[in-house]
Amino acid sequence: MKKIIFSAILMMGLFALNAQDVTEKEVKKNGPEIKFEETIHDYGDIVLNGDGVHIFEFTNIGNEPLILTKPRSSCGCTVPSWPKEPILPGETNEIKVTYNTHKAGSFNKTVTVYSNSKTVLLRIKGKVIAKPTEALPAKPTSGGAAPLNEKK
Repeated sequence: MKKIIFSAILMMGLFALNAQDVTEKEVKKNGPEIKFEETIHDYGDIVLNGDGVHIFEFTNIGNEPLILTKPRSSCGCTVPSWPKEPILPGETNEIKVTYNTHKAGSFNKTVTVYSNSKTVLLRIKGKVIAKPTEALPAKPTSGGAAPLNEKK
């Protein structure tokens, strides 16, 4: 009799635990949810005063409109521009980040994106290099002497 009661209690416990096993697919998040294609961009080497613009694309994968508040950059040399209107569920939009390339050297900057979903940190990095100097073509010389005047 004890075995039957123990088995019945064990079975009821297993049923209760199994009923609480919910997979991630079954739980649907309510509200907006922002998802970026990438959050880090490496410019590599950029020429001084070159193009420092990069577009970060994102999608609202939630089920309510996504609203971005003013993104903040880590310094004045990085300027973000973002959509001011709500992004509807399933829509894709972009944040344009412009880095001012007027000063040579390495950089590693961030833009913090605030929204009614979550806060996301975007990062840009690279190195601004001086514009390469163009060399004039060299005239042929004869064994360390002055350049030869070639007549054709």
